Amino acid sequence: ARYPSCGVDDPSLVGDGVCHGGDYNTEECGWDDGDCVEYNENYPECNVAIPGWIGNNRCDDGEYGTKACGWDGGDCIGPCGGK
Repeated sequence: ARYPSCGVDDPSLVGDGVCHGGDYNTEECGWDDGDCVEYNENYPECNVAIPGWIGNNRCDDGEYGTKACGWDGGDCIGPCGGK
């Protein structure tokens, strides 16, 4: 295995082109085999459950539509829902 210390529920998701949060976005899993590197660099203060929703061309409300998350990676011009 490429990341023997990576203890995730579904190893097939590691390096699948989508940044998964939680245990996937760890050093032991190679930052999701590189899938989360750009997210981590661009939004170091953004802590969301599904990082793949950042910059997915849909304005997601709540924690995604914040300044720390770059207004959902540019999907929202400002705070979603006027919040």
